[in-house]
Amino acid sequence: MTKEELIRFWLDSSDENYQSMLNMFQAGEYTWSLFIGHLVIEKLLKAYYIKAVNREVPRTHDLYKLALQAKLKLNMTENQKDSLQYITLFNIETRYEEYKRDFYKKCTKEFAATNIEKIKELREWMKPKINN
Repeated sequence: MTKEELIRFWLDSSDENYQSMLNMFQAGEYTWSLFIGHLVIEKLLKAYYIKAVNREVPRTHDLYKLALQAKLKLNMTENQKDSLQYITLFNIETRYEEYKRDFYKKCTKEFAATNIEKIKELREWMKPKINN
């Protein structure tokens, strides 16, 4: 694949996950909607990484670490940095049994809606950086 094809692959996959996140939220699957929301941002970061750094993306799910490696840190607000670190927890808390029950209890409709807004804001901020 060319560099452009790889970027398009990650963008398309992120867009598909974005729709899945919204569908899961509407269906009341709040924990999984946030897990998929994490993937939305992870895939955008990987697309940006390919554009800015290298074709070989890091094998990590840590969003803030990806942003640092993609050299995106300098363009980020403290709030965006905090959001990346917080959203990374959705990957951990939905994946591992010892965290699932506590996260499920915390993951109300309001909690999910608030965090989906953060995901949407990050997505809207990142997409133009990738497409330019």
